[in-house]
Amino acid sequence: MKIPTISIPITQILLQKNIQLFLKREDLIHPQISGNKYWKLFYNINFYLDQNPANPFLITFGGAFSNHIAATAALGNEFQLKTMGIIRGEELRNKWQENPTLKLAHENGMEFRFVSREEYRDKDSLRQLLQKEFPEALIIPEGGTNELAVEGIQFMLNSDTKSFDYLCTAVGTGGTIAGISKFAEENQQVLGFKVVDDDSLYNKVLAFSKRNNFKLLEAHDGGYGKISDENIRFINDIKEGHRIQLDPIYTGKMMMRIFEMIENNYFPEGSNILAFHTGGLQGIFGANEMLKKQNRELINL
Repeated sequence: MKIPTISIPITQILLQKNIQLFLKREDLIHPQISGNKYWKLFYNINFYLDQNPANPFLITFGGAFSNHIAATAALGNEFQLKTMGIIRGEELRNKWQENPTLKLAHENGMEFRFVSREEYRDKDSLRQLLQKEFPEALIIPEGGTNELAVEGIQFMLNSDTKSFDYLCTAVGTGGTIAGISKFAEENQQVLGFKVVDDDSLYNKVLAFSKRNNFKLLEAHDGGYGKISDENIRFINDIKEGHRIQLDPIYTGKMMMRIFEMIENNYFPEGSNILAFHTGGLQGIFGANEMLKKQNRELINL
């Protein structure tokens, strides 16, 4: 059984300015394998299954609240594939049941190996050891970003996306923007909203896309995983006013930055902007657990 292609709706967000803003709802692909994660895994899994491995086994990497870990586990459950997550942080070994993301991944059949942050940083050595231990396994990088993932992102673009002047996405490991950049129309400008403070991303994206049609903008809002009160209010306002749920780590930060840029006249009048909702909504549960402990406003669900 192979992962199928799926058609996704585009929703307009009405503005008071002479600018058209739309959101492509990749979060609606699947309840758990949502957004860009679906397309990053698309070719990786299908090519792997084409090889007819006797005992299909997916291994990947991620942190405590990783959308990629959650999506890989869900995909394994749906397609009856064994999965293992290499999780950053040994301190989670005896309390992962308290973590909403890891608990969900486990319910979907994923096994865990918890490694120290030092071991985790040396993923090349870790990967080699895992491949030796599990020679038939498909080992997928953190965030799912590799050449096959970039190729899979092309399915986020279709005849409905060709007329837009700007294509916008949140950027973590760089695979999604690389794919959008690679397959965008000649006249389209690609804007990536970095939710990580990583100066190496531009060259990484360029190596995958081989086109200079993209620009990276800061949107980490204090650092990866940091959630400001302003962003919480913005996400809740969008939920109330537009009935669209955003996540606080990726799409929420991107959309808040886009609204600021529109307000500050970054985009010429008459611009057509398409932003991609890359999913990640499972992360809200973990975020709210953290916010609750800090006695802060919660993200409305």
